[in-house]
Amino acid sequence: MKKQLAVILGAAMSLCSGSVAAQDAMTRFIDELMGRMTLEEKLGQLNQQPSDEISTGPVVGSNASRLAAEGKLGSIFNIRDVEKIHALQKVAVEQSRLGIPILFGMDVIHGYQTIFPLPLGMACTWDMEAIREAAHIAAVEASANGVAWTFSPMVDIALDARWGRQAEGAGEDPYLGCQVAAAMVKGYQGDVFSPQGVGIMACVKHFALYGAAEAGLDYNTVDMSHLRMYNQYFPPYKAAVEAGAGSVMSSFNIVDGIPATANRWLLTDVLRRQWGFKGMVVTDYASIHEMTSHGLGSLKDNAARALLAGTDMDMCANGFIGTLQQSLEEGKVTMDDIDRACRHVLEAKYRLGLFTNPYRFGSKAQAAKVTYCEEHRAAARRITAESFVLLKNGTQDSPLLPLQPQGTIALIGPLIDTRTDITGSWSMAQDATRYTTLREGFQQALAGKATLLCAQGCNLIDNARTQEAVAHGHACEPIPFVDSDAALAEAIGIAQKADVIICAMGECAWMNGEGTSRSNLELYPPQRHLLAALAETGKPVVLLNFAGRATVLTWESQHVDAIMNVWYGSECADALCDVLFGRVSPSGRLTVSMPHASGQEPLYYNHLPTGRPVPDGTTDYRVWSPNYLDAVQGPLYPFGYGLTYSRFSYSDIRLSSTTMSADGSITAAITLTNTGEREATEVVQLYIHDKVASISRPVKELKDFQRVTLQAGESRDVEFHITADKLKFYNYDLDYVLEPGDFEVMVGPNSRDVKKTLIRVE
Repeated sequence: MKKQLAVILGAAMSLCSGSVAAQDAMTRFIDELMGRMTLEEKLGQLNQQPSDEISTGPVVGSNASRLAAEGKLGSIFNIRDVEKIHALQKVAVEQSRLGIPILFGMDVIHGYQTIFPLPLGMACTWDMEAIREAAHIAAVEASANGVAWTFSPMVDIALDARWGRQAEGAGEDPYLGCQVAAAMVKGYQGDVFSPQGVGIMACVKHFALYGAAEAGLDYNTVDMSHLRMYNQYFPPYKAAVEAGAGSVMSSFNIVDGIPATANRWLLTDVLRRQWGFKGMVVTDYASIHEMTSHGLGSLKDNAARALLAGTDMDMCANGFIGTLQQSLEEGKVTMDDIDRACRHVLEAKYRLGLFTNPYRFGSKAQAAKVTYCEEHRAAARRITAESFVLLKNGTQDSPLLPLQPQGTIALIGPLIDTRTDITGSWSMAQDATRYTTLREGFQQALAGKATLLCAQGCNLIDNARTQEAVAHGHACEPIPFVDSDAALAEAIGIAQKADVIICAMGECAWMNGEGTSRSNLELYPPQRHLLAALAETGKPVVLLNFAGRATVLTWESQHVDAIMNVWYGSECADALCDVLFGRVSPSGRLTVSMPHASGQEPLYYNHLPTGRPVPDGTTDYRVWSPNYLDAVQGPLYPFGYGLTYSRFSYSDIRLSSTTMSADGSITAAITLTNTGEREATEVVQLYIHDKVASISRPVKELKDFQRVTLQAGESRDVEFHITADKLKFYNYDLDYVLEPGDFEVMVGPNSRDVKKTLIRVE
């Protein structure tokens, strides 16, 4: 057994990221290492394989230990156990010829074992510090368990709620998406690129445009202008790169007719040359192989195309390790192309300190100390409560919430007893045995105060086989398939004894995420039937709408007393009790527009103006106008919307000036007053509309926001500073410009209910 790890570890390195000396040391080290590597070993560094422990796609199979010993495994992902990770690392560093360590990754999407709300729900907090904190906690737990790299954040703009992966992003807005992307990158990575730093390497995905799949159908065609890319879809990716993300994942979809995996304009011209990205590019799951389905030829041809485009690591398609040597011999790629990709992979490992200490990530003792610890659980409970969006609450004069913990309360619905579904999709490392069900959380919160009656009430969906099979395929405990009539009778019997009914309904974990496109966004029929029967009892009804996307709640908004959107999480049960019983006032705001009907999708607030416009809220059909025959124009609940347990009033907008030079600024201020009877948090939002420009500009665009917490009766001035950068856009020639003219300034609690004024840029 040859051991050359000592040679590597003996190299002088400084890991102080960003310094010239550190860059020179890394370059010298990797030059020396690559000078000793064979072609086979270089290709091995470009090879990433899945574990057989957790699957997020079709498993192609691999012998990880053999590949590690032969120096043919650059990375492996989704191994949960730190001892397994260290055992495989030991093989790589002690049995392979050069002892190059493996990079271990995992889909840590919204927590490791302390699970936060889905990323869409986290964005609904509009709290960037909370988002950064959640990502940091995820990184602390993941790194203690041996993970050095997460395939997150997903920053795709998602305008169509039919697409299941809307759950994984920040919603429909570029500005908010930029803030969330940067916060998540900084939270994950922390100071991981310094010698004693804590964090894991982030991977920005999916580059690019994956969220624009036609008809909301996963993996579907994407086709759009460069103008729209730069103004609407690119900003969050760019913000994540500027925040220092160490890696980027290419997307499955085509861009300009070419799969992103092999799109040189995208991966080299935009990402590296225009944005200055220096890190590593990895494909999505087997996407080099899937290029054949796009009609681009054989695996060998596509692997060569991906390499030449700027791809560095092949995620489990076996294209690089299996075909690039032949392509090199045929002159289709060069050794310089292979060396470039290999260097990017080795630089990532170097910056993560793996050459200094291959076992830097992972400690059984540290894992036991930090994984799902009380401190992390408390943070998750607090942040989860921030994410809930209260959509309806009785009437202004007679709100239903918060509830008093007294009398008899009925908790009904198919989601009240599930542990695996409480965390939502993409909870790869969860330990569901440790989580509290809704029934258990409510029992604890109401013990000695109120009587709690519970019933499942209905099936999740109509088909027993589908319900059980799909749950099993997503590693979820199946929700029992019950006799519909008997379950309904039990629920009605309980409801009639109660003072108030709380319904836990909506999507379970496997109903959103990858591969979960929906054509109908309404509540599933068995659940709607139960909800209607409960509403007919005349008792007050609270709907907890569990979802990973915008859903249609038109009927519910007309027949249910209170509605709260819930985005999952390991501490969801306790957080719900905190909010429902008034210990915490809800402060979440939508980051997606909620439609009246599924046929409105894609639906988003920052659309371009059209000829013959129809105002939102229009209900009558107008001939030769862009409105539907059978739906109300615009959203049911607009982007930015959410209620609290208090009320706020906004003064008119006050401007420091009505004119601004190209290098100047204007302050827009309002006075915000809490006119209710308790402390609450308002999210004050600033929107801009460029009224006349060289190209058509959106009817409004979010440009800033502030979370403001006020005591009952308290007033505070809220100021926004409008600078040139808030007014710039990419013009027809893709120049980033500020054009003179009139701009509408809007401030309000959501994208619909705003105060307005005008400024002029000269």
